[in-house]
Amino acid sequence: MKRLLFIFLSVATIFFSCKSDKENKPPGENTTASSKNEAPGNLVTQTLVDNLNYPWEILWGPDNFIWMTERLGRISRVNPQTGQVISVFQIPDVVSTTDFNGTQGMVLHPEFNSNPFVYVAYNYSNASGDYLQKIVRFTYNGTTLTSPMIIVDGIVGKFTHPFVHNGSRLLIGSDLKLYATTGDADRRFEFPQNINSLNGKVLRVNLDGSIPADNPFGNLVWSIGDRNAQGMVFAKGKLYSSNHGETTNDEINIIKKGGNNGWPQVEGFCDLQDEQVFCAANNVNEPIHIWSPTIAPCGLDFYDKNLIAQWKNSLLVAILKDSRLIQLKLNDDGSAVEAEHQYFVNQFGRLRDIAISPDGKVYICTDNGNNKDRIIVISKGN
Repeated sequence: MKRLLFIFLSVATIFFSCKSDKENKPPGENTTASSKNEAPGNLVTQTLVDNLNYPWEILWGPDNFIWMTERLGRISRVNPQTGQVISVFQIPDVVSTTDFNGTQGMVLHPEFNSNPFVYVAYNYSNASGDYLQKIVRFTYNGTTLTSPMIIVDGIVGKFTHPFVHNGSRLLIGSDLKLYATTGDADRRFEFPQNINSLNGKVLRVNLDGSIPADNPFGNLVWSIGDRNAQGMVFAKGKLYSSNHGETTNDEINIIKKGGNNGWPQVEGFCDLQDEQVFCAANNVNEPIHIWSPTIAPCGLDFYDKNLIAQWKNSLLVAILKDSRLIQLKLNDDGSAVEAEHQYFVNQFGRLRDIAISPDGKVYICTDNGNNKDRIIVISKGN
């Protein structure tokens, strides 16, 4: 009953949201950087760069460029003023077999000028033919990436459809630890609840690859019970993630030390009888927001700027399957979602990730493939 009520409220929210004709138009041809579109709330969208191929990560770098990974292994810097794409590196051993694996999350060291380290998660095949995922630290020399150093290895990958579940997003916290999401590789009953497996988890790692002394299980595991988390952001003293459900219950979770998000025994809230028993026995953290049926939430960021006032104190979520950008307005302490608003429905196709500039502009990248992807900048109109 609880899930049915949530579904009804979610549908009602979507139905009564204000949408313009332009917002609901089908994806069109790639546009140039001079082409602008109005959106509800007096927002303006502009294509910064096109002809990309499955970008996964976009982030605002300390050099005031957008750093980007693409699935097939290219790492680039994008000039946010001109749209110029400057290729930095091509990962030599990346193996990408589907639309859902290959090069994924990336993060830069927060003290980049003195520690020019770039951390990248990607899939590869080892000498035995096993399909795996690893996190590698590179050094940026001002032109390219050098000195690869493996930080985490042995994360199990999957290279065939359906349910690849290799999702990985990387962050570095204020504690100077590397946080990484990992998918369950479609082995739900083997990995997510097993604290000795790296899959279906959030990992926490020292920046040199060693195990932090205060990790809860004595290994790299920080929290357990994820299916395929593809978004992660620190905000309001909390770590949020976006997690793919199976056919129901996509989730926004608050990740806690030693916490358990419940998968596969629990989907969404602890509302069914068998779920309640498992939740009580296993310290399960319920999500703060769900979508049923699934919409495939991906990149996640927090908006705390003044440029787009209606988005302040909100999580922004890039949506793959349902092709839109979602705003989740948080309460004051960030423990709950107060409202959901949707933008650019079916306008740009699948959306993979989000980056926010210091002046408050929002950048989103698409995930449509065939060299038809682009980065779009969202700003406030006059």
